Amino acid sequence: MRAVRLSVVTAAATAAALAAVTGCTQKSDAKNGDAIQVTAADSKCQTSAKTVPAGQVTLKIENKGSQATEVEIVFPDDRIVSEKENIGPGTKYTLTAEVKAGSYEIACRPGMKGHGVRQKLTVTGGKVAKRDPRLDKAVASYREWAQSEADATIPRVKTFTDAIKAGDLEAAKKAYAPSRVGWESTEPIAESFGDIDPKTDTRADGLEKGQKWTGWHALEKALWADKKIGDEQKALADQLVTDLTDWQKRVGKAEITPTSMANGAKELLDEVATGKVTGEEDRYSHTDLSDFKGNVDGAQKAYELLKPVASENDAALTAELDKQFAALNKLLDTYRTDKTSDGFVSYDKVGEADRKKLSDAVNALAEPLSKLAAAVVK
Repeated sequence: MRAVRLSVVTAAATAAALAAVTGCTQKSDAKNGDAIQVTAADSKCQTSAKTVPAGQVTLKIENKGSQATEVEIVFPDDRIVSEKENIGPGTKYTLTAEVKAGSYEIACRPGMKGHGVRQKLTVTGGKVAKRDPRLDKAVASYREWAQSEADATIPRVKTFTDAIKAGDLEAAKKAYAPSRVGWESTEPIAESFGDIDPKTDTRADGLEKGQKWTGWHALEKALWADKKIGDEQKALADQLVTDLTDWQKRVGKAEITPTSMANGAKELLDEVATGKVTGEEDRYSHTDLSDFKGNVDGAQKAYELLKPVASENDAALTAELDKQFAALNKLLDTYRTDKTSDGFVSYDKVGEADRKKLSDAVNALAEPLSKLAAAVVK
């Protein structure tokens, strides 16, 4: 789940207004291999370069603002090339991405809402280092897997929405969590489009002013908190199918690179840390552990496809990742309702001490996972 984005037209106007009042700056050009220094604050986004050669691009990010921010490399149409969410105040982060020649923007989004403050970035052509063919195979395999997850999601979603349209409250509750698993495992791809996630997976506290609440969580509240299914919920069910079918059709067109796979795996762990472990994601149904497992499985899939190259470049890193993935999955298995079920205990039954254990296991995996992108492109 991420905060909503503005429309492209509104976003352009917002960017122009922000640039006029914040004194955003672009400085020198970067040479091949040089990192771009990005300084984010509450109302500005400073970058040390406006031009960089095609190939590996590294952003050295520092948040000097008073709230968490998100930094992205985006296409002019708002599709995301690579991103890092939840960069806390006073925090630094290194983001590694592969970027082709073309026009882009570096976006800083204080509070992780709205269009944010943006800088133009021109990626020039030229000779790009030949990529290991195993990485091309990894990208192709990941795309195929993501498409299969999306394809499998649609019938599960229809089981959920059919129950809503039939007015069957208990059947809808039972189908809710399974309908989300494929989405959760491939969420970085969905988020890369910019416009689908806000319509399908926004929580009430993530809504922008004037935004209508639609998607899974609006229906979740109706089923568990309000205990009702009316015409409004039936209309929301139809819209959910429409929006997710749009996502299914677009998965094959997503911009995917080895570094976006690695960064996406880390983002999935961040999703767990900021939404699932806290119990905020599925706050009415308490099905957070199902989403948790979907995020972990998606991160592990990306890692395993990249591992043949990463292990040659950094064997110690992949050994640690193997260890921490195994530990986290073992811990998650203790919360299954039975050994053969995909279901998990209700998260409101998980006490603070156990939540702390889950959080510690996520953090132990997230730290080495943040180094995967750099290991892939060494």
